[in-house]
This record gives sequence, C-alpha cells and structure tokens, in this order.
Amino acid sequence: MINIDNVQTATLAFLGDAVYEKAIRRMLVENGLNKADRLHRAAVKYVSAEGQSRAAAELCKGFLTEEEVRLVKRARNHKTTSHPRHVDPRKYKMATGFEALIGYLDLKGDEERLNQVISQSIHIINGRSSSAQKRDAGIDTATADREKE
Repeated sequence: MINIDNVQTATLAFLGDAVYEKAIRRMLVENGLNKADRLHRAAVKYVSAEGQSRAAAELCKGFLTEEEVRLVKRARNHKTTSHPRHVDPRKYKMATGFEALIGYLDLKGDEERLNQVISQSIHIINGRSSSAQKRDAGIDTATADREKE
C-alpha cells in the first residue's frame, strides 16, 4: 500500500491529468458526442490549463476542504523546470494544483469526493458558479451562506 502523503505533487498531477481527462471524455460521450473532431474540441474547454486554473481558483473559495486547498497550493508552488507554451505560467501552475488534487483523490480511493470535485469543476468551467446552481435549485444563497457561519 502506498503512503499518499509521500507522493510528490508532480506525480499526483501526472495521475490526475489522466483521471480528469478520462472523466471529461466519458461525460462528452455520454452526452451524445460521437465524432472525434467534435469530441476533441469540446474536451479542450475542460482539460486546458485555462479551464482547470479557473476551476481550481473557484473550488478554493469554499468548496474544498482545508487539506485539499493546502494540496492545491503545495502543487501550485512546486518548482518546475518546464515552461508552458501558449499559457500564462500562473494559470499553468494552478492547473497543476488542480490535477494534483484529482490524482490525490483518485489514489486515496475517495471516489465520491473525486466525482464531487470533477462535477463542480465542470459547472465552473461551463460558467455556472455554485451560487447559480443553488439559485437554480431554489436555495436562497444568502440564507445558505448565513447557515455556513
């Protein structure tokens, strides 16, 4: 059995990249896309550093546990020798933090939390904040926020 706490964040991100990509591909196929070129174009929105970075930043604003936020930040701050092309390095690092979280949850075997994080990320990337989701579900966000406190 592997001790997850000893796995480097870059390794977690390596695994998380594959886990997240598979989840996105499955979602797209289940939603009826069946042509390879359309699948690829649709997937880019979710698996790009831009999308993952935005999802990670939003998730860190109250959706993730303190432990999960620490992991994202630790992976984000990990020194890298590679330099991303065509993307802001800060977004690339935040996306790496996101992928590390996905890898961590997968390796930990916490499928329920993994699915929650991926689902919430998809909503964020689609432009739907958790407040919008609560509003659509008929939940008064002001009341819900007060109940958190």
